[in-house]
Amino acid sequence: MALIDLINVDFSIGGPLLLDGINLSVEPRERIAILGRNGAGKSTLLKLISGAIKADDGQIRINTSVATLAQEVPLDTDGTIEDVVASGLGELGHAISHYHALLESEHFDADLLAQYQTQIEAQNGWVLEARIGQVLTRLSLDGKKAFAGLSGGMKRRVLLAQALVQAPEVLLLDEPSNHLDLDSIQWLEEFLLSFAGTVVFITHDRQFLRRLATRIIEIDRGKLSSWPGDYDNYLRRREERLHAEAQENALFDRKLAAEEVWIRQGIKARRTRNEGRVRALKDMRNERASRRELQGSVRLASAKADASGKRVVECENMSFGFANQPIVRNLSTVLQRGDRLGIIGPNGSGKTTLIKLLLGELQPDSGTVKIGTNLQVAYFDQLRGQLDDSRNALDNVAEGQEFVEINGARKHILGYLQDFLFSPERARAPITRLSGGERHRLLLAKIFLRPANVLVLDEPSNDLDLETLDLLEELLADYHGTVILVSHDREFMDNIVTSSLIIEADGRVVEVAGGYADWLRERGVAKSNASALATSANSAVSAVSAIKLTARKLSFKENKELLELPGAIAELEAQQIQLNEALNAPELFKKGSGAIATHQQKLQQLATDLSTRYERWEHLAALEEAYRS
Repeated sequence: MALIDLINVDFSIGGPLLLDGINLSVEPRERIAILGRNGAGKSTLLKLISGAIKADDGQIRINTSVATLAQEVPLDTDGTIEDVVASGLGELGHAISHYHALLESEHFDADLLAQYQTQIEAQNGWVLEARIGQVLTRLSLDGKKAFAGLSGGMKRRVLLAQALVQAPEVLLLDEPSNHLDLDSIQWLEEFLLSFAGTVVFITHDRQFLRRLATRIIEIDRGKLSSWPGDYDNYLRRREERLHAEAQENALFDRKLAAEEVWIRQGIKARRTRNEGRVRALKDMRNERASRRELQGSVRLASAKADASGKRVVECENMSFGFANQPIVRNLSTVLQRGDRLGIIGPNGSGKTTLIKLLLGELQPDSGTVKIGTNLQVAYFDQLRGQLDDSRNALDNVAEGQEFVEINGARKHILGYLQDFLFSPERARAPITRLSGGERHRLLLAKIFLRPANVLVLDEPSNDLDLETLDLLEELLADYHGTVILVSHDREFMDNIVTSSLIIEADGRVVEVAGGYADWLRERGVAKSNASALATSANSAVSAVSAIKLTARKLSFKENKELLELPGAIAELEAQQIQLNEALNAPELFKKGSGAIATHQQKLQQLATDLSTRYERWEHLAALEEAYRS
């Protein structure tokens, strides 16, 4: 039996249905990613599953326990970590927190303590108290620390603990990697991979998506479609579907146009008119009127500026800190025109401070910073502080002008905003009613209107849908100026930057060529080399001893196994290819989610069997080679 079933569910917030007759079954141990454009209804779907909102029509059957990790940290969350985690158990959790707070106070009300104790015992609360401790240990959290003093990433971890203490079979996550630093994102990935239950999540982080998803659900124009895990396969199959849809619509439109010509013919044609054909034309008109077109893509263009000087920034032995806490120590680097610099570091490490030092907004404590000539800087702030909440989207960008000029072309402000997917009605709406993705697009519209030869982008990928993110990457790839980028989106960083500054402990800043993946490789090689140097003598002796110990003749059975293994591996690989092809075939989806889950389990088992046989083959081959040498 499915854990969750949605049957012909409708939901609307005015206008066309946001979710139109959708069907979805969620099976045990799935990790389902929900994709779609900003405003397509992804968060709405999670809220329907969690029970936070009710459907307009259809059925939602929840056959299990569900917990939610919200997209934003609630502003009114306070107390210790243990208090926040315990609050996930509702009134009983609060009773447990108050009971311990009373015990630890110097003067307490014995009667009140007894009341809490009675409430806890009546609801088997001591078992749940033990669960709180287990969850805190599992997530490496100190229950006595104050929640308010934690970093954004640690607050998200505490809220995850708050959800897990409910022992849910299904965990709902809305943009779980937003505002996390890279180490926290990696920790979350590992945790979710080991989670025994089912995960349904929304994300814009393509690397997070590729690593976790076993199935992809897409919401497009109110409809829901399901795709097997493999994000790249989803992209390919989706492109094929959209191409087929465009061809089908074009054929329909040509037929409708021909029928419209027929109905408008002269008197002779009307006398012989086929009434059935007339009714069919009316039906075609209704069908065409009800068609929901694919939402257009953002058209990104940045206003060009005069070129800056060749050298944008030059630092020599630059140091800076706050209250004896070093942020940057002895940094020497040169940023030249056209460079794309990435800045990487944990939350709170000083990435924004480093940007201000590079742009001359802060003066270093020691060393020098030379700023180049003719710099025109446009700044994208992740907190969107440049947007005025008291004004609508139109006024935030236009600033009183009816027309704007970009790269020599004069354009009405409403037309310019339509390039960023703002309809005239949405452009006139207060920005307090805009979603996070819409506010991000609005800020991009605002900064790209200004001529700039240096773009500073602080977490520009948060809240953007994947299609807009791809287009932003293309714009930055073609941008002729200099880019300084802060992002926790690893793939976005790797696709954009040409070099990176990594802020490490005690103000140490390391410069590497390339992005996040290049830094990981360089860090891995450095660790490997250090380990090898530390144990080189012992390793050499051990290696010689190991060869002597394993140097023996293969038994008849082992020799036969070695000869048969290549054939067995080839057969398993052929099965793997067949199963992958079956998993991508539309016929499988007609059989339901149970058949898909069975195929996925077979694929996982095949991968395990292949790995085991490869290891065995390598082991036997090494034994034989050692014996012959």
